[in-house]
Amino acid sequence: MAKFLQQRGVKKLLKDRLAVWSMWVIGLYLVVAVVVLVGNVFLGGDWKRATEERVGPDNVPGLWSAVTTEDRLEHAKFYFDSVDKASRSSDPAGAYAALQWGADRLPDWSAEVIEREILEPARRLNEELSEVEELDDDPEALVKVDRLEALVRGRIGASHDQAGAASTSLGQRFRLLLGTDRQGRSILLRAIYSTKVAVQIGVISALISVLIGTILGAAAGYFGGVVDVCVVWLYSTFSSIPWIVLLMVLASAFRGSSVDGTLIPVYAAFCLSFWISPCRVVRGEVMKLKELEYVQAASAIGFGRARILFKHVIPNTAHLMFINFSLLFIGAIKAEVILSFLGLGVKTEPSWGVMINHAKSEVLNGFFWQIGTATAFMVVLVLAFNTLSDALQDAFDPKHV
Repeated sequence: MAKFLQQRGVKKLLKDRLAVWSMWVIGLYLVVAVVVLVGNVFLGGDWKRATEERVGPDNVPGLWSAVTTEDRLEHAKFYFDSVDKASRSSDPAGAYAALQWGADRLPDWSAEVIEREILEPARRLNEELSEVEELDDDPEALVKVDRLEALVRGRIGASHDQAGAASTSLGQRFRLLLGTDRQGRSILLRAIYSTKVAVQIGVISALISVLIGTILGAAAGYFGGVVDVCVVWLYSTFSSIPWIVLLMVLASAFRGSSVDGTLIPVYAAFCLSFWISPCRVVRGEVMKLKELEYVQAASAIGFGRARILFKHVIPNTAHLMFINFSLLFIGAIKAEVILSFLGLGVKTEPSWGVMINHAKSEVLNGFFWQIGTATAFMVVLVLAFNTLSDALQDAFDPKHV
């Protein structure tokens, strides 16, 4: 490790402050992705379930945003309607106990007490407020909204005192930090979970694509002849097929199978198209490297061609592998967002593309929290990788060193 850190390229990379900050940001995303992945594997999918559960009313803005009186009334009515509907069930006590919004719930009261202390006065206030046209112009209506909130929202929380007053837990505030989507789900939890999907797609697609492209490009550039003709024909053929069309074909091919709806069709489409760029770049670099003195000397000594290729030629294309991995990682994330937005990518779990797709109707109503959160998470990661890609090229590309 110490020897690695003493290398000239590594020293130059670590002197670049933007590159170091970018690595910290990327490391944070990786840690989040690993935590979510481990949580899903060892906790029975708790993270995924948490992204699907309702934690509050529909389209609640972030905690620090201004909320209009109309919004306050709609949010209070949401909780009132939920409790009122439970009161009409055949088992009101059981229905009350089942009511839960994230960490929030009703106080542990009997059905009779909930009816007397919450529902009866809330019904009267709700009927009176339904007759008011402009809430902000009626001081009495504003007082009634406050009372309705105190009756309903003030009695719903993660914990309660003896009088039934509720308090919201830190976990619930965290869930509501960036608001809820149109189904009342936590936008923040969904964005965090989507980090796992983005990193998973980026790492697997970029790693496999770089390995395939490097091996095929190096073989084509070093051996030439028939090998070069076959590889050039292969990447020319694949590059003529749009990856969106390729994904649609693969998704159809996997339909009805055990992997239908999973990420495997996405991986297949990306890996079958993303290897082309590193293959072209590595092929051109190897065609130059094989003419250098150290390669000619190794051949004269009697080393086998395969040994020269894998031990002496391909290692000298490592800087291209690093740069292409970084670029393909970014490309895979952006492509996933585009495909999921079009309904062709991720289907069985949250992703930034799915969030942006679901936010289409919200944007028309002036609600930007979901699309803004997904975009911000994606932009920060992509910007960090773009910065790191430039730094890697400056540090390890022999033309820059």
